[in-house]
Amino acid sequence: MTDTKKKDRRPDCVTEVRRGNTVLVVSGYFKQDTTATAADKMMKVLEAESAAGERAAHAM
Repeated sequence: MTDTKKKDRRPDCVTEVRRGNTVLVVSGYFKQDTTATAADKMMKVLEAESAAGERAAHAM
């Protein structure tokens, strides 16, 4: 499940989370030819979560 292209370059972001004796390391790669910034992508995620929350509130 590894991608050989991603091994050729360093990850764009690395997040490390510790839970007791377990350490989870997540490496992220972004498309190199994209025009959207990380902030643009996060805004889309937040807007989608907000819309999903509003739909759930209306369903009750």
